[in-house]
This record gives sequence, C-alpha cells and structure tokens, in this order.
Amino acid sequence: MIDDAPGGEQQRLLAEVDILKELPEREINHVATRSPIVRLGEGESLTLGEDLRGILFLVSGRVRIHEPNSGGQDLTFSVVEGGTLVGQSGSTPRTSRASLVEALEPAVLRAVEREDFEDLVLRNPRVGVDTIRLLGERLDAYEDRLSDLIRKEVPARLAGLLLRLSVCEDAMTGYEQRRLPARYTHRQLASMVGSNREAVTRAFGVLRKAGAVKTRDRQIDVTDAATLEYFAEAER
Repeated sequence: MIDDAPGGEQQRLLAEVDILKELPEREINHVATRSPIVRLGEGESLTLGEDLRGILFLVSGRVRIHEPNSGGQDLTFSVVEGGTLVGQSGSTPRTSRASLVEALEPAVLRAVEREDFEDLVLRNPRVGVDTIRLLGERLDAYEDRLSDLIRKEVPARLAGLLLRLSVCEDAMTGYEQRRLPARYTHRQLASMVGSNREAVTRAFGVLRKAGAVKTRDRQIDVTDAATLEYFAEAER
C-alpha cells in the first residue's frame, strides 16, 4: 500500500536511515516530501521495477530480497533490517529476471526517484560516499557467500548464515546463547545458502545433534556458538 503523507514519525525514521543520518533537517524534510511511503504486511511482496521504482529505503521492519524461478526454488540476495538502503530499480536496463522484496515482518519502505537522489547527492556529497561504502560492504558479503558455495557443504553454509543472522539481528543474549528474533522457513534459509529445503532440513539435524542449535515452531536458538563456528569453518 502506498501512502503519500509524510507524517512526523515517518520523517524521524527516515532520518535514522544509515546513509541519511548526517543530513540537516531541511534535507530530510525534502526527501520525505519526495518519497511515497510503501507499507507491506508480513508475507507481502512487491516486484522491483514493476510495483516500485527508484532508490528504496527500508525505514522499519525486515525484508528479504530474492529472485524466484519457475522450479519453485529461489535465491535470496540479502535480508535487510530497517534503517538502510534496500536497493534501486528502474534506473538501469534490466534483464527479464524479477527481484522481489518480501516482508518478513510488517515493513515500511520509501521510494525516491533516481533524479531526486542524484540531486540529493550533489547537494550532500557525504550521502554518495556513504552509499559507496555500504554497497562495497555488501559486495564483500556477496563474494564471501559465493566462496562458501564453492568451498563448503550445506551444514557449514547454514552454520555461517545462522551466526551472521544472530549478530545482524541483535540476537545476542550472551556469547553462547542466542535467539534469532525472526522466524524463517527451511525454504527461505535454503534460498540464502544456495541449496534446497531438504538439504537444509538434514543440515539442521546435524547441527542439532552436535548441540549447536535448537529449533521449535520455526524459532531458532543458537545454543552453542563455539560449536556453530566450528561447523561454519569446515570446508569440503
């Protein structure tokens, strides 16, 4: 659902987006007036470049960006928390492949036209520098994942993913005991490690048997982080 009304709370959330934090209030107000609000309920999706175009900010909630295929298996590029850039669409020629943004919990996004974002960067070069830094960090993460696909079996890839999610989602309740706040299906996790649901289910069995994790009703608890790290480092 698209909502054009900025709203004071929504402007505050926009000001907390990582690459916009250094902007003066007048610039935040300007971005707010030029960026429609898009609300997604849990499980709802939109297609980049079709349902939504421009530079996308996730101001609250949690989403995953993924690419489905006709075989039912999809590939997750990233899981993004509120307060950051999601990506861009409609600004460069694209292939026929469609990328989807799926809300893992109720989420609010804002879409800024490419021309408006370019003007913002020209007025505030720091935004451009921070955007480059952020995209560089994500590229490093993608390269690490590609390396894992080549060098590691599914249990090792799943162990590494669970460790990253437990840190990124502020799930730390102590070094050894962590709970992932989001509930993921095995199919979603499979799309994040480049595998299939059946292989991820078997991998969970291996990790549970080793005492590294517990699972119940899609709730994942890291019960032994050191053991999980051991699995994550294992190569073929």
